[in-house]
Amino acid sequence: MMIPHEVVSRIVDGALPVRAWREHLNLTEEEVAERMGISPLAYAEQETTPRPRKATREKIAAAFGITASQLEL
Repeated sequence: MMIPHEVVSRIVDGALPVRAWREHLNLTEEEVAERMGISPLAYAEQETTPRPRKATREKIAAAFGITASQLEL
């Protein structure tokens, strides 16, 4: 399971994994929400959740093009 150094650095600096990955992938909250078929507000809430539910992690990972396990740090 590869996690880019930039993502790890953002997490060490205090970002939650979902936000660190989104920023690493240069995606906006709106783009991810659209990929997931949810509202930007609903997605934004996921970025503030320390440990999203498994099903939610899987949907976010799919939107990012990564595995759900890469969001578990």
